[in-house]
Amino acid sequence: MTAAQIHPILVTHSGRFHCDEVFAYAILRLALALVEPGRDHSLIRTRDPAVVGSADIVWDVGTVFDPAACRFDHHQRGAPLRPDGTPYSAAGLIWQVYGERAVAALLAPSGSERFAPAIAAELDESVLRRIDELDNGISAQGPVVDDLLGLGRLIGDFNPVWDSSEADSPQGGNAAFREAASLVDGVLRRRVEALRARLKADAEVLAAYAAGADPRILVLERGMPWKTAAFSHELPVIFTVSPAANGNWMVDTMPPEPGSFSQRQPLPEAWAGLEGPALAAASGVADAVFVHVRRFVGAAQSRAGAIEMARLALAAA
Repeated sequence: MTAAQIHPILVTHSGRFHCDEVFAYAILRLALALVEPGRDHSLIRTRDPAVVGSADIVWDVGTVFDPAACRFDHHQRGAPLRPDGTPYSAAGLIWQVYGERAVAALLAPSGSERFAPAIAAELDESVLRRIDELDNGISAQGPVVDDLLGLGRLIGDFNPVWDSSEADSPQGGNAAFREAASLVDGVLRRRVEALRARLKADAEVLAAYAAGADPRILVLERGMPWKTAAFSHELPVIFTVSPAANGNWMVDTMPPEPGSFSQRQPLPEAWAGLEGPALAAASGVADAVFVHVRRFVGAAQSRAGAIEMARLALAAA
């Protein structure tokens, strides 16, 4: 599709719809800044070869894969495969061309387009690959299971039921298709925003770590997710100091591995379960607030106090 085509014709197949063609449509709308059919594009669900042949972008119908011609079907012999041999769905094929543009469009309001390549690649592996597998009836994760709360099942539930007035209509389900695409749009927006926030936190954690005086104590000026960055970059962090919403400064311990409830080093046993003056006397930190009885977290009233708690905990070990 060229820039001159300001009202493109988008075509996918009619009849019962599935996750892959709905997801593909949501991707295209984001990447091409399309709002609604009739206003800035035409969405046609058909199997008519003449209509398919004259469309600007076609997916999941037409038995042709040719990105240069904007044809993205995967049902024909010789359809493209991922490098590991996994067959693509229409959504996976559309994502290879339009995914990064769709992500960049979602990141633009926050000025975070720099994260688009990384987020698009992660979504391709975590979401689009799974859609490819389910649409083709294969799974690297074991037998394909009909997950009642999975995205594919939720999208499938938008289809007209067998005894509805739309069930036997050639254009039945068109409105439901657009409703399903709106659901996908919301899912994509939230997933991209979550990944953006995680990548931003990773960058800030690495910057704070580089600026720290002791590689074992990570001091953050804002509360944010930090464990993923510490693990992925193999930082030798023992304690993290960061502000809490109530005005205190927290001292968090680092688990030995993701998901563990243990600590690389717990806070001192002599501090366990103490609060206020009792903790101040035991620790020597005047504004110490509390230490959990399980010794995985503590707090002080000030940044300096929390850092001192972390420093003394290291020395006590």
